[in-house]
Amino acid sequence: MANPALRRRLTFLIVFGLLLLLPLAASWLGQPFYIRLFTRIMILGLAAVSLDLILGYGGMVSLGHAAFIGVGAYTVGILAYHSDNGGLFLGLIPGTDNAFIVWPAAILLGALTALIIGAISLRTEGFYFIMITLAFAQMVYFFFVSWQTYGGDDGLQLMDKSWPVASLSAMQFYYLVLVSLLLATLLITRLVGSRFGMVLRGCRQNERRMRAIGMPTYRYRLAAFAIAGALAAFAGVLSANSETFVSPATMTWLRSAELIVMVVLGGMGTVYGGIIGAAVYSLLELILGNYTVHWQIIFGPFFVLVVLFARRGFLSLVMGQSREA
Repeated sequence: MANPALRRRLTFLIVFGLLLLLPLAASWLGQPFYIRLFTRIMILGLAAVSLDLILGYGGMVSLGHAAFIGVGAYTVGILAYHSDNGGLFLGLIPGTDNAFIVWPAAILLGALTALIIGAISLRTEGFYFIMITLAFAQMVYFFFVSWQTYGGDDGLQLMDKSWPVASLSAMQFYYLVLVSLLLATLLITRLVGSRFGMVLRGCRQNERRMRAIGMPTYRYRLAAFAIAGALAAFAGVLSANSETFVSPATMTWLRSAELIVMVVLGGMGTVYGGIIGAAVYSLLELILGNYTVHWQIIFGPFFVLVVLFARRGFLSLVMGQSREA
């Protein structure tokens, strides 16, 4: 099969086909654990896909992406907290567990947070950009750690999932996450295939040249940063509903680094490579963790081999491009 586009479509269909059938197989085998496991993997995949938009296509190495996940998760947690106790958030905003209100609010807050951070960070480049995104992420992290009303470092336990998600079974919630991941993937596929995506890829190759031909590169990159932040916040929303728990641990720089590893494992600049990377990382963590708590010692050399021999991640092995840069 020589056509790369056909291979990509076939890989897309295979991945989502397997995810579609997995809950049925898990139920048939009497293993509901796999439904919860792959729900978590898909949520991580959504976060990785959002990061790939700015990392793989825009060349923006952000060590603060997990902060947007935390913003989305805490929006759900804080509004649910005030819905339970009847108080007002900041003395003004009533709490609610209605998903039709909470979820859009979380996505908008994620986009707004990314817009503010991006507006400052994108005025720098290279090492300075990485450090500024890291600094902002740590600021957000310590802000929630110090907020004792909502659990501080211990996190915040949700009484239940958002309405009407609370009425869904584990399998139904799995399919809700799958549909969300599919829609997000299709959205990014359309974006990167449009003029917007062409400009973004041009900025990754040579931003100075793009500016020289009259492209407002700052605005394009900032828009991509905000879209990625919104999608990451949505991943945080799904995570909060899946775990019924939110914690500052979801927004540490280590989680951002894990997302970068997932994108590299699956294949940067491939849209759904992040999903494959999230699956590979999570499954290796589970399998190797059964043998030793220091599973990273084994994972490290494996990751080095992937970087050396599958330059565009696991997806490149399917495409036959393992040695290409």
